[in-house]
Amino acid sequence: MTETKLNKQWFGNIRGDLLSGIVVALALIPEAIAFSIIAGVDPMVGLYASFSMAVVIAIVGGRPAMISAATGAMALLMVTLVKDHGLEYLFATTILTGILQLLFGVLGIARFMKFIPRSVMIGFVNSLAILIFMAQVPHFIGINTTTYIVVGVTLGIIYLFPLITKAVPAPLVAILAVTILSLFLHLDVRSVGDLGQIKQALPSFLIPNIPLNMETLQIIFPTALALSIVGLLESLLTASIVDDMTDTDSSKNKEARGQGIANIVTGFFGGMAGCAMIGQSVINVKSGGRGRLSTFVAGIFLMFLILVLGDWVVMIPMPALVGVMVMVSIGTFDWHSLRTLTRVPISDSAVMIVTVIAVVATHNLSIGVFIGILLSSIFFVAKISKVKVEAHTDAEAENVRYVITGQLFFASVTDFTNSFTYEATQQHVILDFSNTHIWDDSAVAAIDKVVLKFKEKGASITLVGLNKDSEALMNRLTAIDSAYVNVSNH
Repeated sequence: MTETKLNKQWFGNIRGDLLSGIVVALALIPEAIAFSIIAGVDPMVGLYASFSMAVVIAIVGGRPAMISAATGAMALLMVTLVKDHGLEYLFATTILTGILQLLFGVLGIARFMKFIPRSVMIGFVNSLAILIFMAQVPHFIGINTTTYIVVGVTLGIIYLFPLITKAVPAPLVAILAVTILSLFLHLDVRSVGDLGQIKQALPSFLIPNIPLNMETLQIIFPTALALSIVGLLESLLTASIVDDMTDTDSSKNKEARGQGIANIVTGFFGGMAGCAMIGQSVINVKSGGRGRLSTFVAGIFLMFLILVLGDWVVMIPMPALVGVMVMVSIGTFDWHSLRTLTRVPISDSAVMIVTVIAVVATHNLSIGVFIGILLSSIFFVAKISKVKVEAHTDAEAENVRYVITGQLFFASVTDFTNSFTYEATQQHVILDFSNTHIWDDSAVAAIDKVVLKFKEKGASITLVGLNKDSEALMNRLTAIDSAYVNVSNH
């Protein structure tokens, strides 16, 4: 990276990055505590992870302005491990997760991002928006009328304050204003402190106190592998979203390596495995964050809040933070996808809807994305598996030319072979492959079958129009004696 680019990423937007980092740090606290509770660990494990992930990824990550911390998707995968084997095994798993992610980054895993269709990406974004909103529901639904009012006031400030000035992020103003209002009026609302205790202490370096043997590896490897895949999937997809939001590019393989390094460091400092957070990343960007400094400030200010302002942080009303996250869910959801639902191909709409349903139903991003990719692949194969065979007979009815149009592979060979009647009495049959491509062994076997059936009728066969790759595949795989088949490219 050139010195100019490095300076721009760190110091090209100092004011915006500082303010957005503060907003993100405030929003990270309840999320980190909540995810710790999901995983079954002390709240400080999630807070330390969020501090460590944010600071390290700011330095070594490939996507400036993206926030990485403890996440719900990762926390869900840790529950059984923590319950059965304890906290020390979780730290070891976090370190191994980082090692696997670092390895994936070195191997260039980002190149597989091109296989994720846009419909799956939209489904991923919409499902995350829904999950972010659903995660806020327990904090304001069915509590009391005051909570509803405070959430409404928070949203009002967030959306109306920019009409006055955009110099200060509206979410930051909303959190501070509602906190002061709540303390001054002694409002009956829940606070951050109701989620869990915050210990005013720095994380310390530790080596997991577990036996280093194959039995330990067998315990932690399955969870580490799942965490590494889910973490990279969420991080790389979030990086693409931030790319679009900021109209900038990023290094996905560097981001994968950075996620690995961040998780390794986090494991040695008593944190749980984490990854990119789309909600906090959206908050960061919408609050003006554009550079690495915003992510770094988010991590450092989070620790400052814990160490210095811990007694004040626990007084922040939950409805204020709920309002911010509701704003994030509204801003994250791709509303344009609803307006175009009936205009895009029905297969794309189906893939997007199924992806959303799968993610929301399982609360597992990887399952939803994989289902979406699988369904999209099936639709794609169905589209390109259509093959057409047209027969052209000469005036003397001695020769017939079959023109094949479409792609020949395992999904289209049945239609291909069924397109011939084999009842013709022509002496010579020409199979014209000018408008097709032969992709696999199934296609070659189907052609062999057609040729043999015509040969049984006493006809001679000529294959014409084969492109270079198709002819090479035929020469390697065909089971027919070349004496019976005249292959020509003319």
